[in-house]
Amino acid sequence: MLLTLHGVILNGRAGWPEMAKLAHEAGFSGVEIPVGPALKEGAKKTREVLSANGVKPGVTSFPVEIRKDDATFERDLAQLGEAAELARAIGCPRMATWIPSSAENPKTEQRLLMLGRLRKVCGILARHGVRLGLEFLGPLHIRKRYAHEFIWKMPEMLEFARECGPNCGLLLDSWHWHHAGASGEDIVKAGKEAIVHVHLADAPDLEPEKILDNERLLPGEGVVKWKEFFQALKQIGYRDAVSPEVFGRGLKDMPLGEATRITREAAMKVMKQNGAA
Repeated sequence: MLLTLHGVILNGRAGWPEMAKLAHEAGFSGVEIPVGPALKEGAKKTREVLSANGVKPGVTSFPVEIRKDDATFERDLAQLGEAAELARAIGCPRMATWIPSSAENPKTEQRLLMLGRLRKVCGILARHGVRLGLEFLGPLHIRKRYAHEFIWKMPEMLEFARECGPNCGLLLDSWHWHHAGASGEDIVKAGKEAIVHVHLADAPDLEPEKILDNERLLPGEGVVKWKEFFQALKQIGYRDAVSPEVFGRGLKDMPLGEATRITREAAMKVMKQNGAA
């Protein structure tokens, strides 16, 4: 598996292409690609940046806002083909986004809205050979944020993804996997082709009512069942990128070099302990 630097670890203190340099210096093998800056530089320059820093692309950020009004969605959608072509050209035909687990609309209405938009998205991505991963969000406070609960369990999100298009699967985040009550069996049942990208974060031992999405731990510091998680990924033959996505934990108060280093070390330790590295 390719251990990849996620931009959230930098807390907005560095952008592209410095991100690639920081990934290399911290010992990451890969880096997530912010599509906006990469588009400005072009595919050739982006490949040069990756090569110069000895890192591979893990996933390309998704440039379409699917969660707001129709005008915003259609505006962003018009630019998706260009972004998808960049992803293909740099050898990273993977994008991912998250689906809110509650909404102002009733579930049936929200499902139709999201399905209609994502089918358009997946149609464009498919023309460029790009896959899309959808992230389900497990914490209770997100599920209760709006009036109506939406999709938040792994099997249901996978079923929904398959309705969106044959190139649509899951962004599997260990944090949300844990808080949604998912299991290694869910990963195995999904299979390799269903997992587009993987995020890593650990969870404190707290009641669901006290869990906050922006207060996570480094891999290995909490109660996520890493053996079950990684053995399932190993069983299905997942070999693509895994990116630590840790909000909080005091990372923003550390020098960038220290924040990236301890994140890589923590992730690599649990991966090695569980046969994933």
